[in-house]
Amino acid sequence: MTETTQKKAAGHVPAADGAAAVEAAAPAEIPVVDIGPLLDGSDPMTPARAIHAAFRDVGFMYIKNHGIAEAERQGMLDRAAEFFAMPDAVKQALHIERSGRTLRGYIPLSGENLDPGVNVDLKEAYDLGAEEPDADLPFFGPNPWPQGWEDGKRDVLAYHEKMVDLTRHLFRGVALGLGLDADHFAPILRHPITVLRLQHYPPQEPDPEPGTTGCGAHTDYGSLTILGQDDIGGLQVRAKTGEWIDVPPLPGTFIVNIGDLMEVLTNGIYTATLHRVINTHGLRRYSYPFFMDSDYDALIEPIDGLADAGDRPKGRSVTCGDHKFSKYLATFPHLQEAAD
Repeated sequence: MTETTQKKAAGHVPAADGAAAVEAAAPAEIPVVDIGPLLDGSDPMTPARAIHAAFRDVGFMYIKNHGIAEAERQGMLDRAAEFFAMPDAVKQALHIERSGRTLRGYIPLSGENLDPGVNVDLKEAYDLGAEEPDADLPFFGPNPWPQGWEDGKRDVLAYHEKMVDLTRHLFRGVALGLGLDADHFAPILRHPITVLRLQHYPPQEPDPEPGTTGCGAHTDYGSLTILGQDDIGGLQVRAKTGEWIDVPPLPGTFIVNIGDLMEVLTNGIYTATLHRVINTHGLRRYSYPFFMDSDYDALIEPIDGLADAGDRPKGRSVTCGDHKFSKYLATFPHLQEAAD
């Protein structure tokens, strides 16, 4: 066993730009989009067209020149490793079932199953959002924090705010790519539901038992997801051909995908693509996805007059908060027990 492998097996968190990532290459189906000109305003239409093509064709893309420093990205991996190394009693005291309808906190192994009835998710998670102690809606409120983890709290909340800002820029890119005004989505993003999740996938054997992977096949519930991760890999996306393709981490990039709400908004022009995680490298995997939905009471319905709509009939409409809670109810065992 090499020194690097020994460190990883002991829980060392590989940097996002580590050797494994350097050796990887983007699969042909998933483009790498330079969003720098969108962020600085120098040429927003070039990345907007690339975003449009990526979400139309596969629902996923890598983004580079996103403005988030490598030190901040590595800091999130370090915070994830710190949190999940805490004693089980500390984590259980922060269990999501204790948060009521705020639905934040610690999620133990099999505490969420994204492909219920098919897979038992072998991951731990820690869900957090903006601190809003006086909020009176599901998915909003205070975060449960470990005692004494002040530096972790500071870093996580600062990163959350940067992700909110970055995602708003991506929404503007999506709007421009669809031929809309840049601020088209602003009315449904006044006070959006957001979740920053720290995740830990324990090592698994190369041939895990059927139905016991890192997380089962699913589509994301909201509008946009920005995934940060270590260099271990494990994410797979189902291509339009039906085959599962590996989506390895690439140096300096995030992976971005759309969720159910964006599929509804675009009337299926963009597709929320099934994806899963299979961690069979024999190493611990850490990731830190950020999910941005819409306002809790926003009516999500197909946008009229999109250029690529063709003759397809107008699809369904959903309310953001109702849709998200229905997904939570289907995947969180503690909510199912409470409903029985």
